[in-house]
Amino acid sequence: MTTRGYLGIDAGTQGLSVIFTDEKLNVLEVGEGSYEMLPGLAAECYEQDPMDWIQALKDAMQELRKKFEGDMEVLAIGISGQMHGEVLADEDGRCLSPARLWCDARNEQEGHELTEAFGVKMPKRATASRWLWTVRNQKDKAVRVRHMTTPAGWISYQLTGKWKLGIGDASGMFPMDSETLNYHGDLLEKFTQHLNDDSVAPLAEILPEVVKAGEDAGNLSQQGSTLLGLPEGTPVSPAEGDQPAALAGSLIANAGMVSVSFGTSVCANSVGDRPFNGVSQAVDHFCAVDGKPINMVWLRNGTTYMNSVVEMFGHVLGSDRSAGFAAVIPRVLDASPDCDGVVALPFMDDEPGLEVSRGGTAMLAGLTSENSTPGNVVKAALLSTMFNLKLGSEVLDRQGYPRTELVLSGGLTKTPELSQILADVFETPVTLLESAEEGTAWGAALLAKYRHLRLTGENQTWSHFIDQLDGEKNQKFEADEHRSGIYRTVYDRYKRLAALNSQLVDAIG
Repeated sequence: MTTRGYLGIDAGTQGLSVIFTDEKLNVLEVGEGSYEMLPGLAAECYEQDPMDWIQALKDAMQELRKKFEGDMEVLAIGISGQMHGEVLADEDGRCLSPARLWCDARNEQEGHELTEAFGVKMPKRATASRWLWTVRNQKDKAVRVRHMTTPAGWISYQLTGKWKLGIGDASGMFPMDSETLNYHGDLLEKFTQHLNDDSVAPLAEILPEVVKAGEDAGNLSQQGSTLLGLPEGTPVSPAEGDQPAALAGSLIANAGMVSVSFGTSVCANSVGDRPFNGVSQAVDHFCAVDGKPINMVWLRNGTTYMNSVVEMFGHVLGSDRSAGFAAVIPRVLDASPDCDGVVALPFMDDEPGLEVSRGGTAMLAGLTSENSTPGNVVKAALLSTMFNLKLGSEVLDRQGYPRTELVLSGGLTKTPELSQILADVFETPVTLLESAEEGTAWGAALLAKYRHLRLTGENQTWSHFIDQLDGEKNQKFEADEHRSGIYRTVYDRYKRLAALNSQLVDAIG
């Protein structure tokens, strides 16, 4: 029996997954492959061998075929991968070195330099910041570079032979012009002037071609056909970064919608109705798969503090971490919105968006003999992280960006009732999706379906395509006006405490 459907590939930081869906995007089977960081690197240096991703893709496809009963007819292929990497190749498409990843911190200074030169936020994660560092520090390699791409772009090249990249992933390499939906020409000229080195190829010549969702990104070449065991000529959708693919997988496409991932780190990606004005340490910028501007508020330290507090209580209330959570979370849900006066300051080590450098300290304030309960303390810890996210989001509020809906994912969703707290704090509806764990790979499969539909003559916009899938949404939590009023008061109290952070660090030495 032959099943028609779509293949979604996701190359993450720690491994690669492949999913096969039916035509309605139901996940039918999953295959996985693994790889590691290269050993022996200095602190804050993170590299991987790009060919390890290809081997992992082979392994994942082999596992998928073993597990799937029947024959697959793949109508189109989608690719997502970790953003901001630097993969360098020569004129013949041979990889010149290991890839530096999004978490590699060697080029922080270059990010600051380009931000000042451009007047546009250029985080150290941006691929162009990495390239500036490479030219300065690895000249022998840099002079041989004729192509530069990302992990997703490299996989796409191996499958199609084309140096093309989805606009979302490409915007993590270099800023986009919101009018042309291509690399910003004036900023490319400024980069050339800032680099001031004619021995290397111009950046504009080595960046991949930008393509939007649904557009032609190539088809499986003979090499790609052999690699995947699929027919040559199978359409491949534009390769995307993990963040744009995750937005697609969360069915987020319209201005005002915000994807919020709550885990050990926290990320809020807001679809904007216009480009951001100016530079803020709290907000990074990239594009959705159709070119809409995305503003990202990111916290390095997410629920780690709350988890630590739960574990402390867990030693008493449960024998292990899971038992501790099971015992404490019901008390959190029963705690009053103001935690009976308890206010927490969470871990804030190295939070540039909150103007906190390394060395932050966590604390609890307002404790009394009456309010020192597990529910109050853990809820205060959770609120502190939500308040930090709100602090970063207020930068967008001041520019009048719409916020109509928060779509929640990550560890917080394991207790759906906690979504109500987020809705009340932000005074915005919160939605949970019926989505599988393979959310980013599913977003890649979604992009594959959109490419296939465009090839069959359907010319609907990306937003309209996503809106038709809105039925996938599950629970929705509306803000309660009374509780929101209480949280506003607690938030003001929290901001006064957070302002003392540097003094607290000094006080404890």
